[in-house]
Amino acid sequence: MNARELALNVVCKVFNEDAYSNIVLNKELNNKDIKEVDRGLITEIVYGTIKYKYTIDYIIRVFVKDIRKVDNYILNILRITIYQMRYLDKVPNYAAVNEAVNLAKRKSQGASKFVNGVLRNYIRNKDKDFLNKDNKFERWSYEYSFEPWMVKFLHKQYGDRYTELILKGLNSRPEVTVRVNLSKYSYDEVFSNLEESGYEIYQGFICKEAIRISKGSNIEKNKSFIEGKITVQDESAMLVAPSMKLQTGDVVLDLCSAPGGKTTHIGEILEGSGQVFAFDIHENKLSLIRQNTNRLSLTNISCDTMDATKLNEDFIDKADKVLIDVPCSGLGIIRKKPEIKWNKSLKNLKDIVEIQRNIMDNASKYVKKGGVLLYSTCTLNKEENEENVKWFLNNHSDFKLEKVFFGDANNIIYSEEGYATILPQENMDGFFIARLIKV
Repeated sequence: MNARELALNVVCKVFNEDAYSNIVLNKELNNKDIKEVDRGLITEIVYGTIKYKYTIDYIIRVFVKDIRKVDNYILNILRITIYQMRYLDKVPNYAAVNEAVNLAKRKSQGASKFVNGVLRNYIRNKDKDFLNKDNKFERWSYEYSFEPWMVKFLHKQYGDRYTELILKGLNSRPEVTVRVNLSKYSYDEVFSNLEESGYEIYQGFICKEAIRISKGSNIEKNKSFIEGKITVQDESAMLVAPSMKLQTGDVVLDLCSAPGGKTTHIGEILEGSGQVFAFDIHENKLSLIRQNTNRLSLTNISCDTMDATKLNEDFIDKADKVLIDVPCSGLGIIRKKPEIKWNKSLKNLKDIVEIQRNIMDNASKYVKKGGVLLYSTCTLNKEENEENVKWFLNNHSDFKLEKVFFGDANNIIYSEEGYATILPQENMDGFFIARLIKV
């Protein structure tokens, strides 16, 4: 099976079976003996096609009478091929079309002729302005490939000043970022080790623990990762644990902990002291946390299943610090999970708020007097962020908001109230962080 066929299989699973792109892609790449150069092409085609689906489908509709009547397999062949011809400089048109026709032949001769006709028609018209409209919402939808409802939704919340920046940031190509385990290893030593291993790396954008990797082989197979010197984590997520004002001996609850990046960061900062209780509703997800705590040699973390939406009376007034990185719509991490563009709706965004408020309510009861409740999300939806914090303070007079500050960065919005919104860009995911103190 060649690179384009593998990419096609992944795209079909994401679009037609609601699979998660990162999980399906990793499974395909790990199960096959694939050259490094082909791994790059497969990854590029998969994420690029998913990212630009709206724009690609807009173009296909110019050449196909009714896109809804096109077989899904054939439609996905057209999608991955137009993506290559429109967005990848190194792929010659003839090679992309030839491969598409061969893939379509597996359906039928008629399907291959249809694919050939559509793609050659596109090539003849590829410099045409397919949009040709002045409406800024339609222009942004087409240029950045977002559903119009999502563009209007973001604009309503962020206005002209930030909306296009957000759309651009969500389309930026994510680099791998790792967090150095500073409790046991020197940053400079780990940095040198990675350089010697042939990685092209840079210091973090804002976090002292961060190393950005722009080129290199799978980091999770590297000695530094295996030995527990580093953990893969986005810089936005690295801001969470330090925001909790952790102190030696703290009892910490992480109520929505999987896959455990923030949990292990808490454990590292505490340097083996205190107790960290990591909970998740799904038992199978806890195995990931256990694997990481073992790899990092962290002895102060214990894992168990717990539904954060239900009060556990055993933990009332027991914790110095409680982290609730609540389930959310994920609008801030679209650059890593582009299918979020297509599998979310306005209803999804509204339904999640009640769950988040339920978790906030319970979490507040676990915090000792003077303790910290840290609320974070990886979304940009203000109803899940600012509005939830306002609701919480209106209903919990024993808490106050304390300002967070991570340094000056052009993608961080600090509110007068004290919370921070991190806008997505090439170095960081979109994120929201609020620190609440029990007074």
